[in-house]
Amino acid sequence: MFNSATQYFSQSSAITILVLLILSIYFIITFWVFIDRFKLLHKRIAIETDSLKAIYMGVSRSVSKSSLLNAYLSKVDNPNSIILEAAASDAVRIATRNLTLLSIIASTSPFIGLFGTVIGILETFSKLGNQSSAALNIVAPAISEALVATAAGILVAIFAYSFHLILKRKAYELSSLLTSQSKMMLAQIDDNLGD
Repeated sequence: MFNSATQYFSQSSAITILVLLILSIYFIITFWVFIDRFKLLHKRIAIETDSLKAIYMGVSRSVSKSSLLNAYLSKVDNPNSIILEAAASDAVRIATRNLTLLSIIASTSPFIGLFGTVIGILETFSKLGNQSSAALNIVAPAISEALVATAAGILVAIFAYSFHLILKRKAYELSSLLTSQSKMMLAQIDDNLGD
């Protein structure tokens, strides 16, 4: 395996190696963003779920001290729907940072891989053009080596797109929890004003 990889890189052009290097960086960034955001969203969802349960059960009349909404509510005297909506939007915006990066990686990596393949095939045909005859046993391995870049691009895109969708769903859960807490807070404020 190691010998074939070494042989592949020794026969590849600088552009093909650059394409594979870019895709490797994309791959690392994809996993880094996913792990970072997943941990953050998972933690935030757990905190907001507990806070919402406390409000539903009547244990608390406000969000918990660790809730994202608490930072905004502690700065105002009279919470209202506008403040709570702004707080929820800001919290989701911060929690979903770098999701656009995953989307960009998912959409561009197949094209980068395809670019590497096209360059590899062009180089293969230019080398074969200098030979008097080219049989299938000479052409096929060279083209299959060129297709490695496309496969790498598709692999990176699959992970980036899948991770983007998972994080988007987690962000939706966080947004729903924050919205529910906001509505409960407003309902309690309205009840207090009615009394």
